Amino acid sequence: QVQLVESGGGLVQAGGSLRLSCACSGRTSSTYAMAWFRQAPGKEREFVAAISGSGGLRNYAPSVKGRFTISRDNAKGTMYLQMKSLKTEDTAVYYCAEKSPSTSTYENWGQGTQVTVSS
Repeated sequence: QVQLVESGGGLVQAGGSLRLSCACSGRTSSTYAMAWFRQAPGKEREFVAAISGSGGLRNYAPSVKGRFTISRDNAKGTMYLQMKSLKTEDTAVYYCAEKSPSTSTYENWGQGTQVTVSS
């Protein structure tokens, strides 16, 4: 099974920026749809952004639209989440996920990377 490995999380002040990466180990390219989710302490995991296999289609949660940008480099097997104008409410563990083409559900998940936004 292909492993998804997130990186790029950390501590940043409100208004700052971070870029998360999700690398697909064991695969040099991917045409599967992928997404970012996040889970804050005591809250349910929530959708952040998704991108189609080719990268041509993207959608965002209303709470991040205009501040976050999802992208991918299929040649490198890596997906990114550029986060700008970060808010304290963006603090969460961020997960990348890959959609199964057979079930159309997100079945392959990374281990998560912590993003903490301080005021």
